[in-house]
Amino acid sequence: MHVFIEFLGRRIPAYGLLITTGGILANLLALLFRKKLKIDTDNLILLEAYMLIGALVGSKGLYLITAVPYIEWNRIFEPSYLMLLLQGGFVFYGGLFGGLAMIFLAGKIHKIDAVYYIKKVIFLCPFAHAFGRLGCFMAGCCYGIPYHGPGAVVFPENSFAVPGIELFPVQLLESGTLFVISLILGILTLRFESDYTIETYLILYGIDRFLLEYLRYDEGRGIYGPFSTSQWISLIAVTAAIVVLILRKRKKKNDSLQKKDRSESDGNEADRNQAI
Repeated sequence: MHVFIEFLGRRIPAYGLLITTGGILANLLALLFRKKLKIDTDNLILLEAYMLIGALVGSKGLYLITAVPYIEWNRIFEPSYLMLLLQGGFVFYGGLFGGLAMIFLAGKIHKIDAVYYIKKVIFLCPFAHAFGRLGCFMAGCCYGIPYHGPGAVVFPENSFAVPGIELFPVQLLESGTLFVISLILGILTLRFESDYTIETYLILYGIDRFLLEYLRYDEGRGIYGPFSTSQWISLIAVTAAIVVLILRKRKKKNDSLQKKDRSESDGNEADRNQAI
């Protein structure tokens, strides 16, 4: 995507290279911690294969939905224009929920506890995503608002960003926040064995993405009322995650109290029997 790296006489797109690097490193970390995470490698690979299909279809599908006002419908049957639509443009939220849907489908088909695997490796999602945002920066897509302060960047001609003016490096900021989210989730998973990593991820990233959207300047994101498409999805995701988190904690507390009551009841019954 416009920025290429020369290697052994070949031109490698930096965008694809960084996404691939993130995916490879995430898999290596999963293998490194597989014993600590108590996951089966074969099951993980199987679920990931389904996830990649769902992520590709979901991210492209949501992009096409948000790009409807900008599509030249009179050219939709031109092979070159159709290929251009299919090659460029992906929306992360579409990929996230499309990938999750396919993981659940794979779990049903192959009798794998999909929720367990998602809880254990969800910290690797923002890790890989952070590399994707670095790729966005290299290509100039998902660019930031006009900005003249410290860290401002100017993109060249032929990048996706508006060339020749200072812009806020929102892609780099999001990459940094994603690494932080990944670290937090990794600590919760590996050290504390938290049972709420999915909800935590949706809340942290939802807030992060909602705020960062105000620093975005790229067109085609879909604005509905006061918010962009991703901001609406963030609001829904954060709200749903908080509700689920509260309900699960309440259920866990009630189950604990019921277990304690049964234990005390059994203990009292044993004392009465002993007295008799």
